[in-house]
Amino acid sequence: MASLATHFSAFALLFPIGLRRLICSSALYLKNPSLYRSKAWYFSEPKWKNFDLYSLTIALPIASFSEIFIFLAFSGHPTYRFAFFQQSAAIFMFWALVLLIIFRENIDPLNFNEGFVFVFAAVSFFVEYSVIGKGISGLGGAVYDMLAALTLICAFSCLYLSIRPCSFFAEFFLSSGLVFKGTWILQLGLSLYTDAFGLNGCKKMSVWPNQDNAEWKCDLEEDGLRGVAVMTLLFIGHAIAVLVLSFVLFALLASNWNLQGGEGSGPFLAQLDSEHVLMPPGGEIEPE
Repeated sequence: MASLATHFSAFALLFPIGLRRLICSSALYLKNPSLYRSKAWYFSEPKWKNFDLYSLTIALPIASFSEIFIFLAFSGHPTYRFAFFQQSAAIFMFWALVLLIIFRENIDPLNFNEGFVFVFAAVSFFVEYSVIGKGISGLGGAVYDMLAALTLICAFSCLYLSIRPCSFFAEFFLSSGLVFKGTWILQLGLSLYTDAFGLNGCKKMSVWPNQDNAEWKCDLEEDGLRGVAVMTLLFIGHAIAVLVLSFVLFALLASNWNLQGGEGSGPFLAQLDSEHVLMPPGGEIEPE
């Protein structure tokens, strides 16, 4: 969480993954709500459509090694050493999660328990929660607490899905939470790490002399309080925008499904028609 580039990279990963998951899960739910079961990943055919998943197997190790490099570069700051090490560990956990999802897909005939994948995802989110805002003090830490709250929502959604994979509401919270995390991370990068999009009276996040922590510095206390109030309003605005986007996408899928008489041949559902399989309560996979 040290620069605008880091925040933009996180946005580029989280936003499309959450949006794709939201669309795929909604389409699968609309096909047959009584047989709906959430999936660790909504695989597509042909395999090259899963480019986003397989690209994570390359992008996440690079990000983890980058954190280690920064960890060594800031070896003079004890707080940074600990924070960068924890962030690298969190990225590694998500990389292991991606490998676990791919592994489960390849050994599906062995009935690998998908609930374990959701539990591992929840643990990964909890690890991420433990490192969010590390090395950031003062008002900046308060702003990152909002991001930590979104991470907790994703973690508890994964835990609930591990117990009840048929819960579409938990899937909805997980998918929307990923989209929300992506947009909010980008907002933090623009507001805290740039002068062009920074808040009035406050300077971008940096390490100040004689300090080990990064701090969001404002000229006056009133500027700092106003800055937190503005960021809180922006957080609410992001929440409303993501909620509206989620409902609009679901409504488009539902209306398209109704117009096509439930056959799923429209531009949204037809593309997804061959991408998923339905999981009945018995636990066996049946091709559609």
